Amino acid sequence: MQALTHLALATGSFVGTHLLLSHPLRAPLVVRLGERGFLGLYSLIAFVTLGWMVMAFRAAPAAPLLWVAPPGTWHLGGLVMLLAGVMLAGSLVNNPAMVDPTGTVTVPDRACGVYAITRHPMMWSFILWALVHAALWPTERALVLTGGIALLALIGALGQDVKKARLVGEPWRDWQGRTSFLPFVALIVGKADWRALWPGTTALVGGLVLWLAATWAHPMLGGPFVPPWLWIG
Repeated sequence: MQALTHLALATGSFVGTHLLLSHPLRAPLVVRLGERGFLGLYSLIAFVTLGWMVMAFRAAPAAPLLWVAPPGTWHLGGLVMLLAGVMLAGSLVNNPAMVDPTGTVTVPDRACGVYAITRHPMMWSFILWALVHAALWPTERALVLTGGIALLALIGALGQDVKKARLVGEPWRDWQGRTSFLPFVALIVGKADWRALWPGTTALVGGLVLWLAATWAHPMLGGPFVPPWLWIG
């Protein structure tokens, strides 16, 4: 229990500092440090708290699974992780929610690729990662870690909408009207065009490489064999 408490504290520090630095503390610190200085401080704190969280996770006991996921969900989870990889790779290109050192925000004229799925593809890639790992490998330490990551991504995405609407104004509100917060909702209700769903070569290849590399390394990091390697033995 002491190790789990340590992990909870480390996860809370990682989540809490991210949210504080991204929202209430960002503006006053930018005034004092400048945009680049703030990003340096932000990166340093993120690196330190992430390292603490990883070490605390590894020190926590790998207790028995709280439930056993049906075999079929492993295959579904593998496909969801591929989607998460493509969303993460795609979010690194032309993402209006990303922090720019110059403070410039450019809103796309059209929602396409991963932005046709959701205007927060990076955050949802983390949420999908957390949900899949919580569902398939539900140890106590895994649930603490994945719960923290999912909470950070969810609150972070909601906070981005509020902050961007305030700072950017009408262009961001227009972007909200042409996209959706929840994945695939804009496509289902007709706000985005299904023909615009193709993620592009960069996102597809980047996501596939990320998926293959992460799943290949999974057993080396103490996890089980997972798709696609589970499919080919």
